[in-house]
Amino acid sequence: MTEPVRPSNRRLALILGGLAMFGPFSIDTIFPAFPQIAEQLGADKVGMQQTISVYLLAYAAMSLVHGPLSDAIGRRPVILAGLVVFALASVGCALSTSLPMLLSFRALQGFSAGVGLIVGRAVVRDVLHGHDAQRLMSQVSMIFGIAPAVAPIIGGWLLGWQRWPGIFWFLAAFAVGLIAVVWRGLPETHPPASRLPLEARPLLRAYAIILRRPRFLRLTLAGALNFGALFLYIASAPAFVIDMLRLGERDFGWFFIPMIGGMMLGAFVSGRAAGRIDGQRLANIGFACCGIATLINIGYNLLVDDHALPWAVLPISLNAFGIALVFPIVTLAILDMYPHQRGSASSLQAFVGLLLNVVIAGILSPMLSHDALSLALGAGLFTLAGWLFWRWENLATRRTLRVPKSPAGMEPTEL
Repeated sequence: MTEPVRPSNRRLALILGGLAMFGPFSIDTIFPAFPQIAEQLGADKVGMQQTISVYLLAYAAMSLVHGPLSDAIGRRPVILAGLVVFALASVGCALSTSLPMLLSFRALQGFSAGVGLIVGRAVVRDVLHGHDAQRLMSQVSMIFGIAPAVAPIIGGWLLGWQRWPGIFWFLAAFAVGLIAVVWRGLPETHPPASRLPLEARPLLRAYAIILRRPRFLRLTLAGALNFGALFLYIASAPAFVIDMLRLGERDFGWFFIPMIGGMMLGAFVSGRAAGRIDGQRLANIGFACCGIATLINIGYNLLVDDHALPWAVLPISLNAFGIALVFPIVTLAILDMYPHQRGSASSLQAFVGLLLNVVIAGILSPMLSHDALSLALGAGLFTLAGWLFWRWENLATRRTLRVPKSPAGMEPTEL
């Protein structure tokens, strides 16, 4: 069997980090332009939220396909094709003259955006293993974490000297730049001898088996609901920054930088704690941080009518810190359940989370973003729901461990 070509770790981290960034860029760069787009296209607040929800719905649908497709025909063709489609969809967005036209091209962006993150993870596992793979994934995650912080700032700058189509022209140019980088710098890492046939029925059967496992659903919903508290604020960023904090179109960094700072600090602490603190205990600490952040946030919004920096964003930063402690533990537990189906399990976990984000962006954010206290209470309910699923998982695990093995040495039936 031909060994896959291995690029240098530094080059691979930069390329995969760039590929992972263009997904968040697609969401966050347009936030500052919401008022301008709504005015020009005659869209209301709910209509503008659909520019996020249709993107996420398409992203979620294709997240189940990108991985198996790259297993069948190789990583490079899927990544390059996705980048080309994304660039063309961005041009279509820039030229849109109505809201339905814009939503159609946003959906096309969503169909193609997942190749960077989903197929990029497969590239890491193609060429690296063990601690080397973990270190590279950490580097990619750090680069990926920068995107939500800088994207709305870039969008605000672009809006300062051009109208809103300039943001989509920027996204198209970014995709073209990535095409050139991938073409020259990323060799095929999945050789033909290792490829698998793309067959819909076995793939759907595997997904059905995974979904029927109660433990998979508990862990997936614990992570997705907990992150939903933060995503509610991300989806409501235009209302939170412009209407509630009364900041300008170029001031989204006051919200995104503390939030991403908390998440990156949590990721750093999680990495340092690996092997020193038990995973379950670390996740419990993370949920405790999220709970404290929720109480502070609700209390602040009950007591204060005139929201001011930095107090309005500090609880969100603490919540992001706690989420970053929880999410790796939950994800690793899911992947450990399926040592021979990690790609499918990862795709399905992402799919469930993305569907929840679609509901948040398309339904809950327009309902709650009119009032800061409503946002805080909504986020608190997501944190509580995530913790309840995590608590359920802990109790089920304890009950399973107390059940003796059968005489044949089989593991106890999963609860």
